[in-house]
Amino acid sequence: MLTTVNSPQQVTLEEFLQLPETKPASEYFKNKIYQKPMPQGEHSAIQAYLSSTINQVARAKQLVMAFPELRCTFNGRSLVPDISVFAWQRIPRKANGRIENRFEIAPDWVI
Repeated sequence: MLTTVNSPQQVTLEEFLQLPETKPASEYFKNKIYQKPMPQGEHSAIQAYLSSTINQVARAKQLVMAFPELRCTFNGRSLVPDISVFAWQRIPRKANGRIENRFEIAPDWVI
């Protein structure tokens, strides 16, 4: 069952992370689950444009990388910003250099 802003039910971060993903995404902070509103056309267009522009300018120079709708779990919360931007050297990577699936650090910049 999805807990909403008005529900008094509380869950732990570990319990939240075991739940299946929702559409639109759900976020967790202060022991509660909040479902994001469904994005619409103009919002999606702006999100795509900003992500693309940030990556065109900064990714080739290995400065930063923008990730749309990326779950970031840190400091007892799990959020899905519209765009998460990470400094290149802070992007979580596997031993083989590929990008990790789980980001357990705060983004440097969120949009």
